[in-house]
Amino acid sequence: MSSIKQFQVTFDCAEPERVARFWSEVLGYVVPPPPEGFATWDDYNRSLAPEQRDSWFVCIDPSGVGPRLYFQRVPEGKVVKNRVHLDVRVGTGLVGEERLATLEAECARLIALGAVRVRLLLADEDNESCMVMQDVEGNEFCLD
Repeated sequence: MSSIKQFQVTFDCAEPERVARFWSEVLGYVVPPPPEGFATWDDYNRSLAPEQRDSWFVCIDPSGVGPRLYFQRVPEGKVVKNRVHLDVRVGTGLVGEERLATLEAECARLIALGAVRVRLLLADEDNESCMVMQDVEGNEFCLD
């Protein structure tokens, strides 16, 4: 049996474009071109039935390596902790004060984009330091 080579990460959210643009900035992703026959995504959106407008948005890794991120509007809000979250790997290979400084710098950048800092988890005997954060709709993620 062959293994899956590509996958998409799907986010349930209230405002798909807003959340997608946040994650595009966090990860260096881009919005792909609109569907054929449309000059802009706004043009495409206007062509949809009113109940379908603004119901989803997508961003992609420009290098083609990372997964496609799909954001879909759902009627219910977030109620409990995510069952799945992203780890944004900014401190790979770093330890101690150098790692903490890198996490703090990236945290500041993400706060300027609308993220919220939740807590810093300091290194222990098993794990290096990481930072728990929330995106623009309150979904948890880690700076690792």
